[in-house]
Amino acid sequence: MSPTDPTAHERLYRSLRSQIMLGELPPGKALTLRGIARDHHLSMTPAREAVRRLVAEGALTLSGSGRVATPALSDDRIEELAALRALIEPELAARALPRAHFALIDRLATMNGRIADAVERHDAVGYIRCNLDFHRMLYLRAQAPAMLAMLETIWLQLGPTMRALYGRVKRNEPPRHHRMILAALRAGDEPALRLAVRADVTHGLRHLTSA
Repeated sequence: MSPTDPTAHERLYRSLRSQIMLGELPPGKALTLRGIARDHHLSMTPAREAVRRLVAEGALTLSGSGRVATPALSDDRIEELAALRALIEPELAARALPRAHFALIDRLATMNGRIADAVERHDAVGYIRCNLDFHRMLYLRAQAPAMLAMLETIWLQLGPTMRALYGRVKRNEPPRHHRMILAALRAGDEPALRLAVRADVTHGLRHLTSA
């Protein structure tokens, strides 16, 4: 494979992006281009390009000295991202509601069961993955790709911090607001759906600033 193969860069970018979004890397973890390239058996060129893209998305930070790290968020930054989620996610859910057929709701209920399984196993990464999949599965029905892309950037910045939170908060059941989301979808109740999604988002992020 050529050291400058664009597919190598794309695979590396997607791999690192997934690790960061799912919290597999802790907040403030320092990374080096050399280390990234070595761990993925690639040259420096795809590593440099992948890091450049992730810095642009806010998934990694780049200091004036050239230090690359995962974001370590202040309380103010968490509150800002929480406010954005509270604006965007209820809107996506409301736009998805007319296309939320019963088969989709059944798939969301199944995904919520997987979240419960991850909680029982104390699987933090599995919990975060299934929770994001639950929301993404619903929001894809909104057919609002620009809004969803913006939201995924927010999830990406929050990933390491969410993972760190999971280790501090004792969770023994899946998010209770998911049941409210499912009930609102079944009833076709947009105000209740907006309220449930907003409560789900703000409840979790309040724990981040209080932890």
